[in-house]
Amino acid sequence: MQGADEQVYEALVKGDLEAAGLGEKEYELLGYIKKLTEAAYTLTADDAEKLRESGWNDAEIAEAVYIGSLFAFFNRVADAFGLEDPNYFDQVQRGEMKNVPRK
Repeated sequence: MQGADEQVYEALVKGDLEAAGLGEKEYELLGYIKKLTEAAYTLTADDAEKLRESGWNDAEIAEAVYIGSLFAFFNRVADAFGLEDPNYFDQVQRGEMKNVPRK
């Protein structure tokens, strides 16, 4: 999360929301984004209203949807091309990847 300290960041990377010490507002948003990621077709206006009730405004909700959707898009592109590591092409170029044809 933007502006979070290192301990919060490390806990989130590990998926340990309890150790991250997030507030109820953040849990609500993460639950919404999880639903967006796993089953977007099930989202309803009530889901967005629940976020508003927990303190998020429409601009913040829209930003979360855009960011969550972009991550899903990038992950699908990476999956489609079999990318496993952000430095994949650099490693291939340096000859560090075995059994991969070099250009």
